[in-house]
Amino acid sequence: GPLEDWPPLSRQRLLAGIDPASGTLDDIRKILKQIVPQAFRRTTDDEEVELYLALAEQAFTDGLSFEKALRRALKGVICAADFLFMEEQLADDSQSQAMIDDLALASRLSYFLWSSKPDRELFALAQRGELGKPAVLRQQVERMLGDAKSQRFVENFTDQWLRLRDIDFTVPDRRLYPEYTQLLRQSMLDETHAFFREILKNDLSADNFIDSDFVMINQPLAEHYEIKGVSGLQIRRVALPPDSLRGGVLTQASVLKVSADGTRTSPVLRGAWILKHLLGTPSPPPPASVNAVEPDIRGATTIRQQIAKHREDSSCNRCHRKIDPPGFALETFDVIGAQREWYRTRNSGKYIQRTIHPHSTQNVQYKQGLDVDPSGVMPDGRTFADTRQYKRLLLEEKTLMTRTLSRLLLSYALGRRLGFSDSTEVERIAASVQDKNNGLRSIIHEVVQSEAFRRM
Repeated sequence: GPLEDWPPLSRQRLLAGIDPASGTLDDIRKILKQIVPQAFRRTTDDEEVELYLALAEQAFTDGLSFEKALRRALKGVICAADFLFMEEQLADDSQSQAMIDDLALASRLSYFLWSSKPDRELFALAQRGELGKPAVLRQQVERMLGDAKSQRFVENFTDQWLRLRDIDFTVPDRRLYPEYTQLLRQSMLDETHAFFREILKNDLSADNFIDSDFVMINQPLAEHYEIKGVSGLQIRRVALPPDSLRGGVLTQASVLKVSADGTRTSPVLRGAWILKHLLGTPSPPPPASVNAVEPDIRGATTIRQQIAKHREDSSCNRCHRKIDPPGFALETFDVIGAQREWYRTRNSGKYIQRTIHPHSTQNVQYKQGLDVDPSGVMPDGRTFADTRQYKRLLLEEKTLMTRTLSRLLLSYALGRRLGFSDSTEVERIAASVQDKNNGLRSIIHEVVQSEAFRRM
C-alpha cells in the first residue's frame, strides 16, 4: 500500500489546505463549520459548532496533537443524535399540512436514491428553497439516477424487495445439485441487479418484471439456463427466443433460489413467497389446527397429490387457491433455478448416467424421480399448462406490477410501511404512468413528486 493516492481526496477536502503539523483550534473551528451542517443535513449556528469545538479544546489541554484533537471533535459529531437520526422539520408555511421543508426533502430524496446524505448540490438547492419546485425535483432525480451512487438504490431495493440477502440462508445439497458454485451464486445476484438497472435506465414497463423478451446474463448463467452463444463473465443483455420460459424475475435463478430450500421445492412455500414478496399480496397465515404439507421422502406420492388432499378442507382451500398457482407454475425450476422435467432424488428412482460437468470423470449421485407437472388453475378458474402461460395470465391484469411497484417504491422512499390512508396516493401514482408505458423510471418520478413524499 497505499492502495490509493495519498493523501486521499476525502482527507484533502476535510483539511482544506490546513497543515496538521501546525494546525490550531481556529483551524478546527473552520473545519467543523463545514462538516457539522453536512453531517446534520441542515443549517447550523455557531453555538452548535462550539459544543464540538470544546472537545477539541479539551484534547489540546490534555496535550494531544492537532489530528487527535480533530478526531475527538469529529467523533462527537458522528455520535450526536442529529447525525444518527433523521429529524425532519416542517416547512414554515405548512404547519397545518405537515409538509416537510426543503432540507428534509433533500435528505429524503438522497437516502431514497443514494442511501446516503445529500451532496453539495442538493444541499445548496435546499438552502435556497428551490428543491421543492417540480421541475427542479425532476432534474435532480435524473441527475441522481445517472450517478454511480444510484447503484446503491438498485441493490438495496432489489435485495429488500426480492429478499436476495437470504440467498445464503440455505446451501443446496451437493449430491443433488453439484453444479451450484460461488461463481454461479454471484452471477445470480448480478443478473437481478443488472435486470433492474436495465429497466430503470431505459424506463421500460413494469410488466417486464413478470415477463420480458431479454435476460441479463453471463456465461455461467447462460450455461445454467441452457442459452447458447454467451461467453465471458460480464453481464450483458441477451435476447430470448419466443418459446423461452425465461424472462422477468419470476424465472431468475436468484428468486427461485431464495424461495426454496437447499434440497427441494415446495409449491406452497414458493407460491406464498411469490404472493408476499414479488406481488405484494400476502396470504393470511394458516389456521393453527392445520398441519403443514410435508414432502413424502419415500417418493410414493408427489407434493401435488398431497396438496390436492389438503385442499379438500374448505378452510385450507380459501388460501391455497391463491397460493398454489404460482407454486405449481414454478415447479418447472429446481432449487437453484435450473429448468427441469423431473425431480432429483437421492434414494429411489432411475439411475442417471451423466458426469457432474463436461471435464469431470465422476457421475452425478442423484437419481431421476417423478415427472414435474407445472399446470394449474387460477383463482378465477383460468387454467395454465406451464410457466409461460401462467405469466401471460398475470399480464392480463394490466396494472398488476405497476400498482405493486408504486406501493413498494413509495414505502421504500418513506422508510415505513404503508397504511390504508396511503392507498389513494398509490393508485394515483399507478394511474399517472399509464400514458408513459408504466415505465419504472416514470414511477420513481411520480413517487418523488407525490404529496406523500413531501408529508411528515
